[in-house]
Amino acid sequence: MATSMGCLLVLCLVCPLLAGTVRANPWYSLFPQFYDHSCPKAKEIVQSIVAQAVAQETRMAASLVRLHFHDCFVKGCDASVLLDNSSSIVSEKGSNPNLNSLRGFEVVDQIKVALETACPGTVSCADILALAARDSTVLVGGPYWDVPLGRRDSLGASIQGSNNDIPAPNNTLPTIITKFQRLGLNVVDVVALSGGHTIGLSRCTSFRQRLYNQSGNGLADSTLDVSYAAQLRQGCPRSGGDNNLFPLDVVTSTKFDNFYFKNILAGRGLLSSDEILLTKSAETAALVKAYADDVHLFFQHFAQSMVNMGNIEPLTGSQGEIRKNCRRLNNYH
Repeated sequence: MATSMGCLLVLCLVCPLLAGTVRANPWYSLFPQFYDHSCPKAKEIVQSIVAQAVAQETRMAASLVRLHFHDCFVKGCDASVLLDNSSSIVSEKGSNPNLNSLRGFEVVDQIKVALETACPGTVSCADILALAARDSTVLVGGPYWDVPLGRRDSLGASIQGSNNDIPAPNNTLPTIITKFQRLGLNVVDVVALSGGHTIGLSRCTSFRQRLYNQSGNGLADSTLDVSYAAQLRQGCPRSGGDNNLFPLDVVTSTKFDNFYFKNILAGRGLLSSDEILLTKSAETAALVKAYADDVHLFFQHFAQSMVNMGNIEPLTGSQGEIRKNCRRLNNYH
């Protein structure tokens, strides 16, 4: 009975999500078959190179999903995150959320070279990011979804947007929800996309305050499991070790499943932004419990939320350009 009630609640939450997203971002401009004639092997090429990269290093799957996320939350899904510094561009790679943290750029370069060989000037870097995120998810056991395509690449970047608009591990829940809502995403998207933390690693600097001074009183976060906190302190001291890495999902860090949500229920969510999904809102807590209870429901919502996120303010038609090199504009000097 509890499960069916949880599902009913979740379904009620999903309806406004779908309606709101369609109003804000019409889907007709992007569609999965966009390259079927202009570059019929595009999806196959992306999948093949992503598979090689993930086989070489499983963590790359999480890195490529995150790259798409950090792209879409700044100026929309336009590959602005891939641009290097130049005379006209201050790269988003230097922002607080991205510096020494965002990775996978070389894999995108590899994919772009292969696509430029197969079909020059056809497949955008923004679409590469969207496809690579889906393929990465599937390769480590997550859900498949059809990726709407047809995005074009930006002619600029926004380090201010990157610093201000990407949800941070220490943001309050209302702040995180607001950052999503500004882009036409809702609470279901917040919790479902947070579930991407079922794979990947996080740096000590992203959660240190939870271990030593969560509320400014010199004490650990009371919502953190005591033995888990002790385990984390061994590799994340009060000072130093900023870049020491820890699994976001302590149980199955390389498999896309619903243990992330089960961990949160056990007080073993790594980031503050993970734990507050359970402790700061009845609405998000209901979703955490529903996903912990039903992996299929989580997969269904994650796939839908990735489509929703991938549809944030895309450049289409004659907007932007199709970059030949994802790191720089075509008129680069």
